[in-house]
Amino acid sequence: MPDIVECHSEYEYAEKPVALTWQGRRLEIAEILSRWRIPGAKCFRVETAAGQIFELFYGELYDEWRINQP
Repeated sequence: MPDIVECHSEYEYAEKPVALTWQGRRLEIAEILSRWRIPGAKCFRVETAAGQIFELFYGELYDEWRINQP
């Protein structure tokens, strides 16, 4: 099953992640702690409403999200 991230988009896709699905559970994102770009991807470090930290990577070339829990 692919990683699922819901995001808010205005000018371009994946501007602000608002929720993610992790281990079959939908988790709302309370805060974006940091954001950065690498070639071909947007990256976010986020904290959920429950206090969990995740790193989200959106690969623009393949239109694909990856979720890591550091």
